[in-house]
Amino acid sequence: MVSNELLSILCCPETKQNLGLAETALIKKINQRIDSGSLKTRGGKAVTVKIDAGLIRTDRQFLYAVRSDIPVMLIDEAIPLAGLL
Repeated sequence: MVSNELLSILCCPETKQNLGLAETALIKKINQRIDSGSLKTRGGKAVTVKIDAGLIRTDRQFLYAVRSDIPVMLIDEAIPLAGLL
């Protein structure tokens, strides 16, 4: 899990907005979409590996995946949240 200390210093690499931890229900929904093969990153690449957690931008447009306690903070790897919230 991402520590509160790390969360306090992380920001969106694109917009510099603050990030917050995604709710468990949203992570479950995202992982269901991954299982069905219907989830793509912002860059258009299919997401094939489930996520453990996620960091959501303040505007709630994108989520940065967390796998093995490591946030993936690449702009093109962000998961669009349209239709998931």
